[in-house]
Amino acid sequence: MDANLATEPAGGPAQLVGLPATELAARVRSGELSAVDVVRAHLAHIASVEARVGAFRVVRTEAALAEAAAVDAHPDRARLPLAGVPVAVKDNVAVAGETLTDGSRAHTPAPQPTDHPVVARLRAAGAVVVGITRVPELSLYAATDGPGTVSRNPWDTARSPAGSSGGSAAAVASGGVPLAHGNDGMGSLRLPAAACGLVTLKPGRGVVPAGLGADDWSGMAENGALATTVADLAVAHAVLADGVPAEPLDGDSTPLTVAVSTRSPVPGVRLDAEGRAALEAVVAGLRELGHTVVRKDPPVPLGVALGTIARWLGGADADAELLGLDRHAMEPRSRTHARLGRLARRAGLVRPAASDGFRERMTSWFTGSADARDRPVDLLLTPVVTGPPLAARPWHERSFLANVSANARWAPWTSAWNSAGLPALVLPAGRRAGGLPTAVQFVGPPGAETRLLWLAAELERQQPWRRHAPVFDPAGPADAPARPTAPG
Repeated sequence: MDANLATEPAGGPAQLVGLPATELAARVRSGELSAVDVVRAHLAHIASVEARVGAFRVVRTEAALAEAAAVDAHPDRARLPLAGVPVAVKDNVAVAGETLTDGSRAHTPAPQPTDHPVVARLRAAGAVVVGITRVPELSLYAATDGPGTVSRNPWDTARSPAGSSGGSAAAVASGGVPLAHGNDGMGSLRLPAAACGLVTLKPGRGVVPAGLGADDWSGMAENGALATTVADLAVAHAVLADGVPAEPLDGDSTPLTVAVSTRSPVPGVRLDAEGRAALEAVVAGLRELGHTVVRKDPPVPLGVALGTIARWLGGADADAELLGLDRHAMEPRSRTHARLGRLARRAGLVRPAASDGFRERMTSWFTGSADARDRPVDLLLTPVVTGPPLAARPWHERSFLANVSANARWAPWTSAWNSAGLPALVLPAGRRAGGLPTAVQFVGPPGAETRLLWLAAELERQQPWRRHAPVFDPAGPADAPARPTAPG
């Protein structure tokens, strides 16, 4: 770390670290703050917490400060939606000048010559990439660890921040960055958000450039962002989607009809009591806000689940092939994963086109039919996970079967929406008795991203959440109140 990080910017780093991205950007745009001071303060905070969290594979100290200086000198700084905002990027997309490992030690990658499109869009909006975050090998699993490292949940370091965007979630929840990039092929944004008390949006198919691995896990994976406020998420999503700042979130007050379902796609797996209480509290909140809530289960046939697993397995084989990995040097669980994926690909079991029928069926489910009993609904509310996050441990030392079974028992409610290519948003919904966050998921039909963000902002105003893990909260110690969210 740079010795200069000990130098506090005017006003002290405590007044900068922990502020929402929207507020930081507004103050940099106006000239009240410099991007260099903002980035230096966040780098200092990362230096103070990283050893306990393990969020980053690389911290780009000198490069980030140089990029921040370029933002300060930018002729259109006053128009940059993320001016001077420190961001972290998940280690499975290209950042120019940095290596891309996708969590694997089975190859020796060269520095990337250019930015991935989503990184380019973040930088064009004025964001500064302060680091590359950790992922499990090939971004396959619901915990983030690898040889010599176990990433930890800032809310409880005995727990995992989940995966595969676990490093990004840990970076945001510990205050290291206000925004982080991630992506989601079977829940890899939504599971870390649920584990770490954050808000995230998995966009629908084609809304944000994917370009992940060989073929986006046969079209299932999407890029997105993790944030502590809906306003921050909305701006990040707008930048990733098309570079246009987000519209106001409260521009529509039309009551919605929300279906709620707790039925698990995995037989025998159920939501725990604390998770159910959190979901029912959200149901009550929706009704208080004037929305209609109905009990209605979505049609998720077994064939969809099996097809999703085949694409997940096949994605591991295709990505290992693309990266030129030495299969013998891969982790045993990943080696088995990729071997089964190769068998699935050769047997013709990876059939992306088969998901089109499920997408059409779900779209019809939202829009309803002529049958009066099949009423239309605007959004679907479900759980995200069955209980607390998995333990922070070296899961890479355990078998493929142990990893897959643990993942399936904990997180059965996310992958169907990757198969259908539908947008899905996760937001905090309270705290467990031990202090860990709870969360819920909203799913919408194609094009529902704005609707999801609007409803999330409404719920945030009604039931505000603590934005950072208490032990790591820049606003104060565990018993201090949460820092207020700036108007979005």
